[in-house]
Amino acid sequence: MSAKAFKGAFGLIEPKLKESNYTPRARVLIGTVEGDIHDIGKNIVVALLQGNGYEVHDAGVDITPQKFVELAQSLKPNVLGMSALLTTTITKMKDTIIALDSAGLRGSVKVIIGGSCASKEYADQIGADAFGQNAGDAINILKTCFHKEI
Repeated sequence: MSAKAFKGAFGLIEPKLKESNYTPRARVLIGTVEGDIHDIGKNIVVALLQGNGYEVHDAGVDITPQKFVELAQSLKPNVLGMSALLTTTITKMKDTIIALDSAGLRGSVKVIIGGSCASKEYADQIGADAFGQNAGDAINILKTCFHKEI
């Protein structure tokens, strides 16, 4: 409920921020991988990122590797965050990294993975830049990558 309340409030604040000299710390594209419709954790990460000064584009759930690539091409994010709750869908994270590489985008976007079935070991195995165990980790990882104050 708190993530929904924040999203509603931020929807009112965001246009005012864009009218001012507000410069986001970084642009983040985030979504739940193909075959998975779980989004509670992702939604909390989105709310925390927005509250900490990041421009966030939430792709939603059940996002195919190709859709992540298309969105990365159009939005040009600094960071791509992927979430998976189901062990049967975690391989889509690797598929997305391969698709980013094939599209020539891998060098321009940091990939962070999270979700209950993900791990630091899996992040290393598939070539992700980082793993976040929880929403707080996501904030700390991005703050480490992007020290720019807002």
